[in-house]
Amino acid sequence: MTERSSVADLARTLREEVDRYSPGERLPSSRVLVERYRVSPVTVSRALAQLASEGVVVTRPGAGAYRAEPSGPAKPEPGDTSWQEVALSAQTAAGPVPRSVDASGVLVTLAEPPPGVIEFNGGYLHPSLQPERALAAALARAGRRPGAWNRPPTDGLFELRAWFARQIAGPGGEGGPTGADVLITAGGQSALTTALRALAPPGAPVLVESPTYPGMLAVARAAGQRPVPVPVDADGLRPELLAAALRATGARVLVCQPLFQNPTGAVLARERRREVVRIAREAGAFVVEDDFARSLAHEDAGALPPPLAADDPDGVVVHLRSLTKITSPSLRVGALAARGPVLERLRAIHVVDQFFVPRPLQEAALELVGSPAWPRHLRAVAAALRPRRDHLAAELRRQVPALVQAAAPRGGFHLWVRAPEGTDEAALTGAALRAGVAVTPGRPYFCAEPPAVHLRLGFAATAGTAEITEGVRRLRTACAQALPHGAGGGEQAPA
Repeated sequence: MTERSSVADLARTLREEVDRYSPGERLPSSRVLVERYRVSPVTVSRALAQLASEGVVVTRPGAGAYRAEPSGPAKPEPGDTSWQEVALSAQTAAGPVPRSVDASGVLVTLAEPPPGVIEFNGGYLHPSLQPERALAAALARAGRRPGAWNRPPTDGLFELRAWFARQIAGPGGEGGPTGADVLITAGGQSALTTALRALAPPGAPVLVESPTYPGMLAVARAAGQRPVPVPVDADGLRPELLAAALRATGARVLVCQPLFQNPTGAVLARERRREVVRIAREAGAFVVEDDFARSLAHEDAGALPPPLAADDPDGVVVHLRSLTKITSPSLRVGALAARGPVLERLRAIHVVDQFFVPRPLQEAALELVGSPAWPRHLRAVAAALRPRRDHLAAELRRQVPALVQAAAPRGGFHLWVRAPEGTDEAALTGAALRAGVAVTPGRPYFCAEPPAVHLRLGFAATAGTAEITEGVRRLRTACAQALPHGAGGGEQAPA
C-alpha cells in the first residue's frame, strides 16, 4: 500500500471516530495512533493535517489534536457576481477581448489521482527517479552559504545565469548567449508567461505548433492573445506552413519545441532548423524556443542537435528551459535567454511579475548542478526512461493495438497515440479512470478542431515496467467499453 493510500484510509477511519468525542475533547496522541493502526508517524501527521483542513479537528502544537467546535452561524447567501463577466474582459478599440483562463489541460497533469490509480497522465518524474538525496544535500549546503537568505539580484545569481548560458551555447560556446543574456525564472511555465506577455499584446495572433503543450495555449489565451496552429509532422514544424501562417496573420511570435516536442515527441529535422529561423527573421517575428526536454534524452538518443539559440546572432530566438522536469516539481528554477532590446522588456515584465526567484532555491540549484551527483542523475534518468518507453509501446501493441502509436520518441516522458475513428474522447478517458488508470486526453493539445481523437500516455511517473503492464491492462478494459464496436482487440494480459 502506498503512503498516499495509507493517509486516505487513516483519515477516513479517524473522521468516523471523531463523532464519538465531544467538541474540544482531545484525540489519542500521535504515538497511540501509530501503534493502534500500525502506520508511520508521517502517515498520522498527514491524516490529522487533512482532517484539520476539513475543519473536523483542531491541532495545537505540543498539545495534540482536538475535535473541532461546532461551526458558527450559517454563511449568508452569496451575492450577485455576474457583473464580473464584463469586468474580466479587456477593452480594446475594436471591443472586448475575451480573456477566459482554461487551466484544464494543465491541471490534468498536476492533479493528484485518487489512491490506487496508475498515473499515465503524470508530467513529472516518479519519486524513485527524482534525485531526492542530492536535492536535500544541495539545499543543506545552500542554506549555509554566506548571504543565502539575502535578496538576490533581480536577474538571478550570475553564476547560475552563466551555467544556463553554457548549457544553451553547447561545447563550442561561440554564437550562443552569455550569462548577461540570461534571466532566472521560477520554472519553465513562468518563463513562458513572461515571454508571451513581452512579445505579443492582447488580441495579437501567436503561432503555435499543432498539436502543442496546453499550458502554453492557456498562457496565450489568458493574455488575450489568439493562438494560430501550424501543423507538425514526424520531422517537426513544417516550414512552408509556417511561412503561410506568418503571411496570413501578420504574427510576430512563434512558439515551438524543436526537441522531443510535446506531445508528438518529434525532433525538428536538421534541414528545417535554419529554415524556421530564417522565415521568422524575414517576417520580423520572434521564435520562442521551449527547450523543456533537453535533459530528458533517453539512453539511445545519440547526439542531440544544438538549441536554435546556440547560433542566433540576430536575436530572433528567445530561449527558455528549466531544471524542474529533470529533478522535482518543487525545484522551480528556469531561465530565459535573449539578445537585444527584447531582453529589457523581458527583464521589466519579469521584475514586475516576480521581483526575483528566492535566493535559497537558486543557491540550491547551483549546488546541485555543480555536484558529482548531477551527471550521475542525468545518466540514471536516461537509463530508466528508455525501458519504460519501450515497455509501454510493446504493451500497447500487445494489449490495445487499436491505439495507433506515433514513432516512439528518444526523449521526453510520453507516447502520443491515436484512437479509432468514432471514439468519444470523454467516454474513453472517463472509462480509463473508472478502470484505475489516468490518461491525458488529446483535445486540449489543439487550439483548433483536432483531426482525430488522441491520448497522451506517460511512462515517467510510473514506478516501473510492472506498473506499466498493469496500467495498460486497465486501459484495455476501458477501451473494450469505450472504443467503437470491434476496435479493442489485443491479447489479454495476465491478471
